[in-house]
Amino acid sequence: MGVDFSALRTLINRYCAGEENWVDSRTVYIGHKEPPPGADAFIQQRFPDNRVVSSKYTFWNFIPKNMFEQFRRVANFYFLIIFLVQLIIDTPTSPVTSGLPLFFVIIVTAIKQGYEDWLRHKADKAVNQCPVSVIQRGKKIKKESFRITVGDVVFVKEDETFACDLILLSSSRDDGTCFVTTASLDGESSHKTYYAVQDTKAFRTEEEVDSIHATIECEQPQPDLYKFVGRINIYMDNEAVARPLGSENVLLRGATLKNTEFIYAVAIYTGMETKMALNYQSKSQKRSAVEKSMNSYLVVYLCILISKALINTVLKYIWQADPNKDEPWYNERTEAQRQRHILIRAFTDFLAFMVLFNYIIPVSMYVTVEMQKFLGSYFIMWDDDMYDEELGEGAVVNTSDLNEELGQVEYVFTDKTGTLTENNMEFIECCVDGHVYVPDAICNGQVLSGAAAMDMIDTSPGPGGREREELFFRALCLCHTVQVKEEETVDGIKHGIHQGKSASFYISSSPDEVALVEGMKKLGFTYLRLKDGQMEILNREDEIERFELLEVLSFDSVRRRMSVIVRAASGDIFLFCKGADSSILPRVISGKVDEVKARVEHNAVEGLRTLCVAYRPLSPEQHQEVCRLLSGAKLALQDRDKRLSEAYELVEKDLILLGATAVEDRLQEQAADTIESLHKAGMKVWVLTGDKMETAAATCYASRLFRRNTQILELTTKRVEEQNLHDVLFDLSRTVLRHHGSMTRDNCSSLSNDCTDYGLIIDGATLSAVMRPPQEDLNSGSYKEIFLEICRNCSAVLCCRMAPLQKAQIVKMIKASKEHPITLAIGDGANDVSMILEAHVGIGIMGKEGRQAVRNSDYAIPKFKHLKKMLLVHGHYYYIRISELVQYFFYKNVCFIFPQFLYQFFCGFSQQPLYDTAYLTLYNISFTSLPILVYSLMEQHINMDILKKDPSLYKDVAKNSLLRWPTFIYWTVLGVYNAIVMFFGTYFLFDNTTFTSNGQRMTTNTQMMFGNWTFGTLVFTVLVFTVTFKLVLDTHYWTWINHFVIWGSLVFFVLFSLLWGGIIWPFLNYQRMYYVFMQMLSSGPAWLSIILLITASLLPDVVKKVIWRALWPTITERIQVNAGSFHVLAFLHRFRAMKRFERAPASPCSDSLLDGVALTEA
Repeated sequence: MGVDFSALRTLINRYCAGEENWVDSRTVYIGHKEPPPGADAFIQQRFPDNRVVSSKYTFWNFIPKNMFEQFRRVANFYFLIIFLVQLIIDTPTSPVTSGLPLFFVIIVTAIKQGYEDWLRHKADKAVNQCPVSVIQRGKKIKKESFRITVGDVVFVKEDETFACDLILLSSSRDDGTCFVTTASLDGESSHKTYYAVQDTKAFRTEEEVDSIHATIECEQPQPDLYKFVGRINIYMDNEAVARPLGSENVLLRGATLKNTEFIYAVAIYTGMETKMALNYQSKSQKRSAVEKSMNSYLVVYLCILISKALINTVLKYIWQADPNKDEPWYNERTEAQRQRHILIRAFTDFLAFMVLFNYIIPVSMYVTVEMQKFLGSYFIMWDDDMYDEELGEGAVVNTSDLNEELGQVEYVFTDKTGTLTENNMEFIECCVDGHVYVPDAICNGQVLSGAAAMDMIDTSPGPGGREREELFFRALCLCHTVQVKEEETVDGIKHGIHQGKSASFYISSSPDEVALVEGMKKLGFTYLRLKDGQMEILNREDEIERFELLEVLSFDSVRRRMSVIVRAASGDIFLFCKGADSSILPRVISGKVDEVKARVEHNAVEGLRTLCVAYRPLSPEQHQEVCRLLSGAKLALQDRDKRLSEAYELVEKDLILLGATAVEDRLQEQAADTIESLHKAGMKVWVLTGDKMETAAATCYASRLFRRNTQILELTTKRVEEQNLHDVLFDLSRTVLRHHGSMTRDNCSSLSNDCTDYGLIIDGATLSAVMRPPQEDLNSGSYKEIFLEICRNCSAVLCCRMAPLQKAQIVKMIKASKEHPITLAIGDGANDVSMILEAHVGIGIMGKEGRQAVRNSDYAIPKFKHLKKMLLVHGHYYYIRISELVQYFFYKNVCFIFPQFLYQFFCGFSQQPLYDTAYLTLYNISFTSLPILVYSLMEQHINMDILKKDPSLYKDVAKNSLLRWPTFIYWTVLGVYNAIVMFFGTYFLFDNTTFTSNGQRMTTNTQMMFGNWTFGTLVFTVLVFTVTFKLVLDTHYWTWINHFVIWGSLVFFVLFSLLWGGIIWPFLNYQRMYYVFMQMLSSGPAWLSIILLITASLLPDVVKKVIWRALWPTITERIQVNAGSFHVLAFLHRFRAMKRFERAPASPCSDSLLDGVALTEA
């Protein structure tokens, strides 16, 4: 008999799965009322409460969960294994030497993460216990926010924030609308209008709302803030009336009710299922090139560690092949040791050597790097140059893990509108059947004084033309989503006040629409309001015309157009449509297409944003068919967007062209200077925009992306139609390769100015063809590789007519190319989020298209001009600092451990430690950690003003140049050399029998003082001073903090050594260090040897730098030398000025030189 597990599987999926994948929709019972008999079956679904949890840990799981996360890191797990090995077997060093640094790192990290999580718990508690008004049994009661459940009817007053995701049922306004700001969600401060369900908007009291009998069917929770699919079934006399629900009916948690007295709404998503909570989930982790280099170096050093342990193990057993050496009289083995198998003994010895040499892996480096990134990110946020007075905001760092990546950028992908331009629209002109109208001055909703007149260009239209002219003006007054504010104040700010009287003030999420409506106002047609489904406009004769708004076909980035269907007072029905010329003109069947198209192209070349306007008269039968199509699509729960798109395609056809508009979006301040600086820094800038080619190209010339001598290559639909894609690509490829001749691909893709002759323009349709996989039946090969070859030889690329997904595809394609360049994407709108997330570094602009880009970015800046300092200064500094930090950490640990390796050759490979346990433990924690941390925060190898003035300095650190393998090998070899000098210098010193504390020959009593621990202490003293002085030599920017930390660390080492060896510590079972340090310092030769060994260790590095700077200086080193010479001469000038009256006049030659310095300094 078979067993059916389907029911069990269903239950497991339903209750144990992370999401409700067992059903694709949910049913919400408003007020928790069951549907009437005969309706759908009542199935009560399980929904979470409204508790929001942003915290990561609980009281019970903090320790195990935090420990698990920390030990997932390779370095932490490695040191844990070493610590356990020290506990299990007999090792030469105490478990404290590995355990103390490890647990210090673990505890500090745990305290930091625990404190941050406690703050999150505190914030969650405040939010979850906030009181909310809920309607129950016709009465209003107060509930704590976390007790709200799906189906509760909520009462919200003005200026209150929504506690969960709601469907609007009714409001205090007669038309059932309410105004909402979503600043906490997407940063848009403008008022958005939301609509109540038509059948429930009249219910405005608790009793009336409680009498609503309805259910809501909607999709399961998903994070898209701007998408919602559902329908409401309202039961009247046991008959269900279905109405569609969309994003215009949904009030999201975190949004705030504005300029509406109150609303009633029903909860549909609660707690962690709200869209806000779903959007707070973490994004994919980005890793910097420096972190990848660190991991590669770690693998190399791990191999070195294993090699050292293996070599010593083998040599130990070769050494012990002689019985006399294997088992001397003073260290005879026990019987158990003799009977152990040689492989077990060898493996145990191998682990012991691993423990002895394990300090070559710097566990504290990861903590120092994290601290450097976290603290260093505040320098961006504290930078006054990146603060915008207009916005009242400065730069924001959303992740500090990518600071150094800002200094490695090779490709910059930027949006155009709102990023390069201000997104502050000014209405310039409109064209109706070839007649051009230009109002005096209208700017983004602000009517300027003295702008009452209208200028006419060309001849005025005839009688028939005037009718079409007025139809065009009416179309623009009706085809929009602008809201009219007639109040004197909006959120306490006075708007639209003229001569003390209240006037209309337009608000919209789109600056284009406000500019167009204001433009029509100056041309004689004023949009007044939308009231009770009637759109009112004031015509030139000051008569109010009313149009019934029947349908709104919303704008989307795929269609690139929007439409409205209205009924005039005469009963005529019109569809008015406006959109990009590429989406309107193909659907036009009549009108003066050539004249309008010529004007559109003319305006596009001038850099203006253009829209075409068309209309279509609808008969009652056609209107009925349109309603049927749209209603069926809107009520669909599955594939609603697809069905709506198909319906829009059927409706928006057979259009009659009326004319076109032109608005100007001015270039942002210093945008051109910023792009020019990025070019000089060796970066390739790509503009990815949805605008038409002519408009975008004009902006590119204005912003100096394209120069006058730039040869433009076009890869557009128009050219592909004349030639096939294969031929066009190969023609362009031959063109660029012929120019570069023998130049290789790597040379062209390098950060140089050699490839600045060409600029490429490509549109979205052609890009789709290029990105399409090659067909097997064609010998076309991969177009993508040819396209990449062309792009590598172009200094700038313009991609126009791009969909948001195509922007991300472009970034991904460049990331995956052969050179794997570092990419940066910058934009200000929701359509830029995909490329911001795809790029190595994503930067959001705090613009007027909301804060979606800012929320999803790694960094946010107020204006595009701030990108210059962020990359050329902050990025440059961050990379210099962290690359030195990484190399220095590996260097100082090689210096630390290699003498221990050499010492084994002189102690019979007995695993005897060279250094005392305290020194082993504190070397990386105390003696050498703070100086490099301060260096990595404060270092400025070149003045920041010079970095801004000379962008070419950015090339000196490009391509991860300071963390390449040759540089890494040099630091490692330098560490090995220093270790050899320290060890053998001290060894030969000890071999000299005159080395005593008082200048006399050693006696039996004094010789024991100069044994193993004195030898190790002397080596360690030279080591600490050498690695610290190495950092002193590398420091170019000195502050009191550097002096305090560097010299303070050395003083601390000396004081600790005196204290550690000057007292008999009762808790230690050994006193091997007692008086060792004092005895060593009492010897004159010891002092001399310390000075000589430090000098001998550092001398080759100094000589190498001098020779390199003299023969092969980088641009950075030339500037450092010049700056040093300038400061010396400037000091001499100031010194001469102070002594002018105290000494004889200087020689004419020196006077002229110093006067020249004075002039330069002035």
